[in-house]
Amino acid sequence: MTNITQQLIRTANYETYLNRAGEGNSEVILFLHGSGPGVTSFANWRYALKDCSETYDCLAPDLLGFGNSSHPDTLPKNRQGWMDLWVNQLMELLDELGVQKAHLVGNSLGCSIALELLLEHPERFDRVVLMGPGGTPNTKLSPELARAKGFYDNPSPKKLRQIMSWFVYDAKAMAPIIDAITDYRYETAMKPEVRISNDSIFATAAVPVPTTALRRIENPILLVHGRDDMVCSVESSYYLLSHLPNAQLHVYGKCGHWTQIEKQESFNYLIQNYFADRI
Repeated sequence: MTNITQQLIRTANYETYLNRAGEGNSEVILFLHGSGPGVTSFANWRYALKDCSETYDCLAPDLLGFGNSSHPDTLPKNRQGWMDLWVNQLMELLDELGVQKAHLVGNSLGCSIALELLLEHPERFDRVVLMGPGGTPNTKLSPELARAKGFYDNPSPKKLRQIMSWFVYDAKAMAPIIDAITDYRYETAMKPEVRISNDSIFATAAVPVPTTALRRIENPILLVHGRDDMVCSVESSYYLLSHLPNAQLHVYGKCGHWTQIEKQESFNYLIQNYFADRI
């Protein structure tokens, strides 16, 4: 099985902590993680990186303000300000690595960033997977997400584990993975710079992409959602399906917000066949 390497990539304006597997493969996949206390790209995508790297050059960076990437000295005043930073960070990263075109996989917040990339730089991306997207006009603030936003009011490993258990359909079956993710994420979450960035990001509201802009996105897009997602409900994907011209939707029953972990073998098979234009 291919090893995942970690490297700090310095570009003109950012330091990006990059997880990479399958370097040398001709086609590239850029994986974008979601938000939440202590999230990192490795925690989000470790299984996908190992599986997909047999065929693809897989890039999974920590977004600016998360994990081991740099954190802005001046915090953006709104979500669009953060979006602009993330788009610039990712384009600088691709340029630095000499990647002219890549497939995209986004999870949750990463889906919103993927859509911004398609609006700003459509020529740099090929096929796209949006897994568990939110940020649409019909996305409601669920109690689970509200609790996640309040993690830092009284942080503890127990509280974080409780939040992580709400991301999956069957918390009992997923207990070993939840425990491992909680330990890893809690250590990251308690870094002062991570907390400052997290508080800033969660204090801003998502700005939905206008329907006129969605209809102009020509990239093929596969929406993937857990039917039982209690963080970003499946209705968000139905909304995007109705407005993205070249979209299709795959819904997993008995699955929550972490399709890439709960249904990892099927998910990895699905996205690789989609990128190979077999679906």
